[in-house]
Amino acid sequence: MAYSAPIFYGYVYAYINIVILIFSLAIQAVALIHCLTQRGDGFQAIGTLPKGAWAAILSVCIVLTLLVSGSIGIFSLIGIGAALVYLLDVRPGLKDLSDGKGFW
Repeated sequence: MAYSAPIFYGYVYAYINIVILIFSLAIQAVALIHCLTQRGDGFQAIGTLPKGAWAAILSVCIVLTLLVSGSIGIFSLIGIGAALVYLLDVRPGLKDLSDGKGFW
């Protein structure tokens, strides 16, 4: 009987899942570490969620990615989305605020 996929496709699939999981956790960890090292009043100054809310969101996403998802799953994708919103929206605002340029 002939198979349409090579026998080793399971190993390739597992390695791709591990790479995506590590990438997801790295992005979420960078966002969480950046959030925890910023001043709390800066978040209010740029008009976003408070520091505690961002820290809670990013922490819960990391925990759910590790415990529930395990690989490419809905919690991993939600965690990547939350981390990217933080890194691409909140982080530049905090940087502009600390540079004295203001948040536009």
